[in-house]
Amino acid sequence: MSTDAIVIRKLPLDELGLIRDLDRTEQIDALYVQCGTRLELREGDWSAPPWDTTGEGEHSVAGQQATLEQFVRDGAIVLGAFDDGQLVGVGVVVVHIRPETAQLAYLYVTRRERARGVGRRLSDALENIAREAGDTSVVVSATPSLNTVRFYQRLGYEAMAEPLPELLELEPQDVHMQKRL
Repeated sequence: MSTDAIVIRKLPLDELGLIRDLDRTEQIDALYVQCGTRLELREGDWSAPPWDTTGEGEHSVAGQQATLEQFVRDGAIVLGAFDDGQLVGVGVVVVHIRPETAQLAYLYVTRRERARGVGRRLSDALENIAREAGDTSVVVSATPSLNTVRFYQRLGYEAMAEPLPELLELEPQDVHMQKRL
């Protein structure tokens, strides 16, 4: 698959259930612990299983769909990446979480499409939305896995010495990063 074949478009409320098509599984052998701008790597097994297809919890299809629906109700923009009509990635941007600061609030790429440019294309599109809205920086509370943090670092994000308190409270174990737009 070439990333040229990927179509990125806004996802309306009635398509948010397509999140069920994403394979979130990932072998995670190391996580970062954030100490200011310093990141310390911890080895272990924190692998991510598939979405729960029957439950209602945080890591269920229903829970993820509800999260996306809440983002839309709160005014965020949800984009989907499609390959031949099938959802292969989804991302969310919240503009003006602070003056001139946006939040890349959600980004998942299905397992088979990772490291193929889909995440970069989605994040670029989300950053463009923030830039067009007048934001000059974007923050992300990144899952602290080695692959996720390195992905954001390759995009130009850096660990924040002082994360936004409201995001730190929501996701204290994440790595809080920022990028100038």
